[in-house]
Amino acid sequence: MAKQDYYEALGISKSASAAEIKKGYRKMAIKYHPDKNPDDTTAEEKFKQCAEAYEILHFFSLRFVSY
Repeated sequence: MAKQDYYEALGISKSASAAEIKKGYRKMAIKYHPDKNPDDTTAEEKFKQCAEAYEILHFFSLRFVSY
């Protein structure tokens, strides 16, 4: 199994801010959502990849924010 580039999955740069990560996720989630692409297994898989990428990148972007 090949390692997934989370930034590429969301269509964002590696220096993206938390807001850019969220915007990239929302854009891709809408594009590949199963309700918009019924019976398309590749779109469903990409939707899951985007959700995983957002979960990981969002966590790490919040982890290093100082309050």
